[in-house]
Formats: sequence, C-alpha cells, structure tokens
Amino acid sequence: MSGFDFATAPRIVSEDGAALRLAPLLAGLGVRRPLIVTDAGLVAAGLVAPVVEALVAGGLTAVIHDGVRADPPEADLRAAVEVARGAGADGVIGLGGGSSLDVAKLAALLLGRDQPLSAIYGVGLAQGPRVPLIQIPTTAGTGSEVTPVAILTTPDHQKAGVSSPLLLPDVAVLDATLTLGLPSAITAMTGVDAMIHAIEAFTSRRLKNPVSDSLAIAALKLLDRAIRPVIQDGRDLEARRAMLQGSMLAGMAFANAPVAAVHALAYPIGGLFHQPHGLTTSLMLTPVMGFNAPACGDQYAELSATLGGAATASAFIDRMAAIIADMPMAQRLSDVGVAGTDLDRMAADALKVQRLLINNPREVTVDDARTLYAQAL
Repeated sequence: MSGFDFATAPRIVSEDGAALRLAPLLAGLGVRRPLIVTDAGLVAAGLVAPVVEALVAGGLTAVIHDGVRADPPEADLRAAVEVARGAGADGVIGLGGGSSLDVAKLAALLLGRDQPLSAIYGVGLAQGPRVPLIQIPTTAGTGSEVTPVAILTTPDHQKAGVSSPLLLPDVAVLDATLTLGLPSAITAMTGVDAMIHAIEAFTSRRLKNPVSDSLAIAALKLLDRAIRPVIQDGRDLEARRAMLQGSMLAGMAFANAPVAAVHALAYPIGGLFHQPHGLTTSLMLTPVMGFNAPACGDQYAELSATLGGAATASAFIDRMAAIIADMPMAQRLSDVGVAGTDLDRMAADALKVQRLLINNPREVTVDDARTLYAQAL
C-alpha cells in the first residue's frame, strides 16, 4: 500500500434520543419540509410518529413515505421520489434498516438532479447536486448510514448498486433507543452482517488501509462483546449502543476497503429467494472464510488474537461459526428453500458481481462458487 483515500460522513451524532432532536440539524442544512423514507413496519411499531411530532414542534413539516420493502425494487425508489416531488420536499431523512437508508440516499440524489437509474448504476457515475440527507439506522448491521453505496433489486432479480461520494449523508444519527424493540432474529442477522463487513474490510484485496483496519478491529471488538448479550436481552441499552456503534464503524471500514465474496455470493440468495440480506451473508460466511484462509490466514489469525482467541485462522473461523450457531436464524441454505438444482444459476449470478469479487483475497471461479453454495446447503 503506497497511499489511500478515505471518506466518510462529515458529521456523526451518537446519543440516546437524538432522533427526537433533528429539527436544529435540518434547519442548519436549510431544510423546512423533509421527506421521511421508512417502512410500514416501523410506522406500525410507533417509531416514526414521535420523530414527526418532534419535527412539527421544531417548526418543520414532515412528509412520510413508508413504502420501502426489503431488498427494495426500483419501483420503491420511484414511488419515494414521486411522493417527495408532489409534497415539495427539500430534504430527506432515511429512517429504518438498510433498505430504507439506501432508498433515502437515492431519493436525495434524484431530487437534486433527475437521472435515469440505468445511467448511474456502477461506480462514480452519479451526478450532483443532491438535496440534504440525514440517515438514522434502526438496525445495527448495514452501516448504510456511513457508506456511499445504495443497492436496489432490478426487474430481473439482480442486485445493482450506485456507488458515489454523493450518497454519503450530511449527518448520520445513531440513537440506540430506536433499536430496543428489534426482534431477536433481525438483531442476529444484522449483527452478524456487521461483523462480516468488518472481516471483509480487513481482508479486502483492494483499498485496505490503516484507517479501515483500525475501524474494522474496533467494530469487531464491540460486536463480538455485545452480540450474545443483546440476543439474550433485547432491552440491554448498553449492548444496543455497542451494536449500533460497531455497525457504524464497520460501515466506515467497508465503505473504503470494500467487501468481497461473502457479499457477492449472498446477493443471488436474496434476489432469487427473497431472504434478508443479513441472513444471506451469514449463511455464506464460514464456507467463504474456509476458502479464503489460504490467502488471508494471517489476517484471520490477527483478528482472532485481537478478540482474545488463539492466533490462528482456524480459531477465528471456529469463533465466527460458533456465534452464528448461537443466533436465532436459519443455519443452512436448505432452510430458506434453496435446492441443489438452484446452485448452477446461483453460481452464475454470483460471478456477475465482479465489483465485489475483485476484492476477494482469492479468485473465485464459477465452480468455486457452486462448491461454496453446496457446502452451505
């Protein structure tokens, strides 16, 4: 490594109750009529109404779009933009999990400058300006609040991403109280996904750097310490804070030292079988780690020692396998409807995700991908 370029959100506010104190942040950005991009589940759970009430009390007018679905299709983004334009929104608040935050990023971009999605999928193709953007995660896993990437599902069930510094928010707000009611299964899936972000950033073949390494290690320490306690007691606010902050640090790491084969192989599972992203990465982690160990075993050993384990690759792989085994979620591909007859198509689809596979410590062929799916079946 001869040099590096590190970027993240310019401002991060981490404080219990911070989601109820957005009005001054928005006013400082010149926003009077924000669009809140969220999902119907959060509205039903009562998490959105207090935020709206606080904005109104601060003299702002909030517009709600709660139509975001998991692994959002392009139509969800278009619907959000239509609502925003119809209401005259002049800024965007993403409130929710990774899907809502991703749609919020792109809505802020398209409100600032109308662009066809087909022209901006890829790296560095989007154009500004965008309208002001604040991101508030309600899950501890995606790190999307500090990443310059947004993923949508295309009509042919492929995952397509827009990567641009324009997608970094003006402010990321971490409010652990919003995660207290998160079901244990979602907590588990998103928590393991955050750990995977840190692991893949630390072992990335491209763009790995001292800043991303430090963030990945700090993230893993927080997440490793908190993930079992938070599953045992979802009201443990200290553990919730640790998970949320760990997820953010991992997001900062992988936004600059990008993820690799675990995510590339996870995408076809989500696209074809409509499974949550955190679950799909969890299902593929240990097979991919075993495959990668000959190329990055020293790095796995370093992570293991950092967490207090034996300084060996096998110890770290075993540690992650044990964490996943303790989580209340599906453990095999067959548990989510994948059959042996699906593996060829999945492997072919995974090999299309070269933007991630080029970051993997080892080259992955289509035969390798099929073998890894078979191991996870």
